[in-house]
Amino acid sequence: MATVEGTVPIKEPVKHNEKLIITASSLGTVFEWYDFYLYGLLTAIIAAKFLTGLNPTTSFIMALLVFAAGFIVRPFGALVFGRVGDMVGRRYTFIVTLLVMGLSTFLVGCLPTYETVGVAAPIMLVVLRMFQGLALGGEYGGAATYVAEHAPDGKRGLYTSWIQITATAGLAMALLIVILVRSPVTGVGEEAFKDWGWRVPYLLSGLFLFVGLWLRLKLHESPVFQKMKDEGTSSKRPLTEAFGEWKNLRIVLIAFFGAIAGQAVVWYTGQLYAMYFLEKMLKVDGLTSNILIIIALACATPFFLFFGWLSDKIGRKKIILTGCALAALTMFPTFHMLAEAANPALVHAQENAPVKVMANPEECSSQFDPVGGNKFDTTSCDIVKNALAKAAVNYENVAASAGTIAAIQIGEKTFTAPDPAKVTGDDKKAAIAAFTAQVVGAPAAADKPAVVGELSKVGYPAKANPDEINKPLVVAILFYLVLLVTMVYGPIAAMLVELFPSRIRYTSMSLPYHIGNGWLGGLLPAIGFAMVAANGDIYYGFWYPVVVAAATCIFGLIFLPETYERKIDD
Repeated sequence: MATVEGTVPIKEPVKHNEKLIITASSLGTVFEWYDFYLYGLLTAIIAAKFLTGLNPTTSFIMALLVFAAGFIVRPFGALVFGRVGDMVGRRYTFIVTLLVMGLSTFLVGCLPTYETVGVAAPIMLVVLRMFQGLALGGEYGGAATYVAEHAPDGKRGLYTSWIQITATAGLAMALLIVILVRSPVTGVGEEAFKDWGWRVPYLLSGLFLFVGLWLRLKLHESPVFQKMKDEGTSSKRPLTEAFGEWKNLRIVLIAFFGAIAGQAVVWYTGQLYAMYFLEKMLKVDGLTSNILIIIALACATPFFLFFGWLSDKIGRKKIILTGCALAALTMFPTFHMLAEAANPALVHAQENAPVKVMANPEECSSQFDPVGGNKFDTTSCDIVKNALAKAAVNYENVAASAGTIAAIQIGEKTFTAPDPAKVTGDDKKAAIAAFTAQVVGAPAAADKPAVVGELSKVGYPAKANPDEINKPLVVAILFYLVLLVTMVYGPIAAMLVELFPSRIRYTSMSLPYHIGNGWLGGLLPAIGFAMVAANGDIYYGFWYPVVVAAATCIFGLIFLPETYERKIDD
């Protein structure tokens, strides 16, 4: 024990094996991300099990919003656990967050469905998602800070890039387990997976919780925090210091607008929104989408380490902002190319028989109904758009004058919707069903044969043909999107640690990170698909990440400082 005359004795920091530090911190965080992203992978099934009774478009968007509930509360978790981490310690805090996350995820696998307990089912699901979000809000800052405070100068970007891998690794782990469970090889298969097999990946989180806790309990406190604690210099009011003093709040705002906002939308577009786009808009089956994405993730994941290492050599700022700039410039052409590679028949049909909706804009709603009460049958425009939304068809809006009955033009043919003012009750219901069958088609019923809709006649596929998917090109495009993710995400943990003083580091970096990734990023799928439902253009949702990434690039160039040569043990 070292002493200085006239001071309190200072303990020598505990020496740690670097591999144990990185493994225990990273693996625990992998398990937390696995837990968190299971819901994202199973959104369609969750919608069917817990949101019964809503129309398909609303059900899917509501399922995404339940997914986003975990993201919405992440900043509050950052405030709660960030304060604890700066006052009590890094190690203690991320042991608690792992425990809360693991138990919440395990319990999702035990929940009754809507069919069993009614509206109580989605309420319980939302509550557990919120606990997951609170836990994740405290996890990332703790793990990143803990690893960075053990890293030697000149290797901080490389060391913390292992934490950056964890989000993608957790997603890949969740994908792999979902693929294995739903595969016929395991004896479960797709139908049984949709019925009960979806619970298995959630229940496995109990095992991962045990392993993660066992590893983290082996760790001691970080040397930087231990030194502050021994010297009595740790913060007594981290929230006030971080956000109540302009010199620190200014850094928080610069970090958010100059780096985190762009990083968040690039991350969630490149990994999660791309997956939803493949399944929902391009109609690639779920198993194929999962396999293609996991291959791309496996190929691109090492670049987290590469860009973390590179940021130690040339700086964090230029790598992060280059990734944001590339995303803003290439997002639209990249997803157009993805559509051509994944479902060429769909692209061909859109080019040769474009769909137009001719209606009075004043009569058109957004096709989003969070409470499930709107049947979208009170105006002719809603009837038209509801039919197309169910089929996930790309269309162009053509404004018509007031009083015009809405119509759909498919290639050279035009189909006029029923006029709700002239038909009511069962007659209206029958007229809408007949109109929808004309346009979209209808399955065979007990007393009626199947109807082939005009969309099918002109080449719009109900599903992507597996034989026509250019799988190598799809993987290459997905690889590029994840590569952008590695550029913006690989160096950012080191940058955030270096931006803030050690006494309020956990709190200061956690809140802007989780507002960006929890709100701007986590809400991106729901907002993107709501934009598509309202506009009709399947690419319209990409304006959101493009604008945010471009704004971050401009703001960061002006205000964001370079940090890679800073000391962090102040």
